[in-house]
Amino acid sequence: MSLGCAKNLVDSEKLMKQLERDNVSIHFDPSDSAHYDAFIINTCGFIGDAKQESIDHILRLIEVKKSGRIDKLFVMGCLSQRYKTQLGEELPEVDGFYGVNEMEEIVKAAGGDYKSSLLGERHQTTPPHYAYLKIAEGCDRSCSFCAIPSIRGNHISRPRMEIIEEARHLAASGVKELLIISQDTTYYGIDLNGHRQLPALIADLEKIDGIEWIRIHYTYPLGFPQELLSQMNESPKVCNYIDIPLQHISDRILKSMKRGLTGKKTRTLIEKIRLAIPGIAIRTTFIVGYPGETRKEFEELRQFIQESRFERVGVFTYSPEEDTSAYELMDDVPESEKQRRAGELMAIQEQISLELNLAKVGQQLKIIIDREEGEFWIGRTESDSPEIDNEVLVRKNRKKIKPGTFQTVLITEATSFDLYGEIITS
Repeated sequence: MSLGCAKNLVDSEKLMKQLERDNVSIHFDPSDSAHYDAFIINTCGFIGDAKQESIDHILRLIEVKKSGRIDKLFVMGCLSQRYKTQLGEELPEVDGFYGVNEMEEIVKAAGGDYKSSLLGERHQTTPPHYAYLKIAEGCDRSCSFCAIPSIRGNHISRPRMEIIEEARHLAASGVKELLIISQDTTYYGIDLNGHRQLPALIADLEKIDGIEWIRIHYTYPLGFPQELLSQMNESPKVCNYIDIPLQHISDRILKSMKRGLTGKKTRTLIEKIRLAIPGIAIRTTFIVGYPGETRKEFEELRQFIQESRFERVGVFTYSPEEDTSAYELMDDVPESEKQRRAGELMAIQEQISLELNLAKVGQQLKIIIDREEGEFWIGRTESDSPEIDNEVLVRKNRKKIKPGTFQTVLITEATSFDLYGEIITS
C-alpha cells in the first residue's frame, strides 16, 4: 500500500519490481480479507492530515495482523523516517520500520534479494499509458513550513543517462505521457555541475520514441530557468502546463516562509510565464493560516488569486511541523479560521475554473483517454494532470475506444471542474 505523493509511489513501484524478480507474488492496494505473508505500507509524513492517515492505516493493519491474515507487517517511507524510534516503541506489533533510503533493507526483510542491476525498472501501478518519472531526491530549500529536507535529505540529482534509460523502459512498455517529478524539478543538475539542467534533460526525453506528452511538476519559483519557457513553447511534446507552488503573495509571509521571493517578483514571474507560453495552464498551491497571517495579508492573497485567474489551485491549511523553523512560531490562527479561509479561496477558484471551462465550449481539444467509467470515456487535456486536475467526459457511442489513445473532442458542456465533449476524430 502506497500513501502520499507520486514520489512515494515511484519508490513503491521500484520496491515491487525488486520483489517480483525474486518471484514474490505482489498485490498492490490489496484486500484485507486475503492472507499475506507480508504487508508493506509506504507512508507519508509531510503534514498533520497525511501523518494521521498513515497512522490510521497502520493501526487498521495491526488489527488485520492480529486476526491472522497478515504474518508480518512492515512500515516504510516518510513517517517511518521521521518517527522510527517513537513508532517502534508505541507499535511493537509492527515487524520493522524502514526509512526512505533503506530499499535494500526492506527488500531483504520481505524475503527478497536486492539487485542493483534493476536500477530504473519498476512495477508500474498507474495506467499503462502514463507514468511518473522522478529525477531527483531530497531538497536543498529551507522553507520554514516544510520538513522534507529533514526527512529526505539534501537534493541529489539522478544521473541524466539513468533517467533517460528509465524513460526508455517506460516508453517500451507503452507509456505515452511522462510526468516529471522531484521535490524541486527546476533545481535539477545544480549538484552535478553547478548548472540547472532541466531544459537539457527535457530535450533528451523529447527524443524518445513513443513519448507524446511530457508534463512538468513541482517547479520552484525562485531561480526558475527562463530557457525552459521557450523550450516548452516550441516543443510539440512538452505540455502547456506548469506546476509551480507559490504558497503566498504577502511580502512578510513570504519572507517568514523563507521562499526567497517578494510578492512583486512572484507577479513578474507569472507574467513572464504567460507571455512566453500563450494559453499555458498554471497549477499552484497556497497555504492559509500561516503563523501571524493577518486578515489584511489574507485579503492580499485573495485578491491575487482573483486577479491571476490560475487554471488550477490547491489550498492547504498551515500545519506546524517538528524540525521546521516555523514550528517555533506561535500557531495563532484558529483551526476554524484556517478552514474558513481555505474554503473562501476555493470558492473563488471554483468560479474562476467555471468561467475558464465555459470559454472552452465549442473548441476542439486533444485529449488522452484514461479510462472507461459508466456511460463515459474519461480523458484529460494537456492542461490537466491525472488525479488532481479536471477531466473530460465523453459519452460513449458504438465505437470502442482504447484507454491510452489520443482523441480530438468537441467540447459541448462545462462545469467548474469537468468538461463534456464528443469525439470528432481518432
